[in-house]
Amino acid sequence: MVDLTKLQKEVMQNKIDKGFPINDMAFEFCRAHEELSEAFSKHNKGQPGVAEELADVAIFLLGMCEQLGFDLEKELVRKIEINKNRQYIKSKSPEGKDVFIRVKTDIDP
Repeated sequence: MVDLTKLQKEVMQNKIDKGFPINDMAFEFCRAHEELSEAFSKHNKGQPGVAEELADVAIFLLGMCEQLGFDLEKELVRKIEINKNRQYIKSKSPEGKDVFIRVKTDIDP
């Protein structure tokens, strides 16, 4: 099993060791977005390397969580439980695609 808390620290240490900036959160968000866009582009073109680009996204997220003081593993577990309890209504878009609309409830406003 992977320890995400340990990985967060490893990602941060690698950034420090390589001399990357670690105090510019706007840059971090932009780079994570860039990596996700690269994964999408490769997927759309049927090119290899999608998994590697997604790994880059995860690396940025791990580093950002370490910089911001978030425990990503804890947040993932918490959010997965929230999502399990969410209710959705399935509808259709004007183009005929399935659309899922979240139902707000007292426990999930």
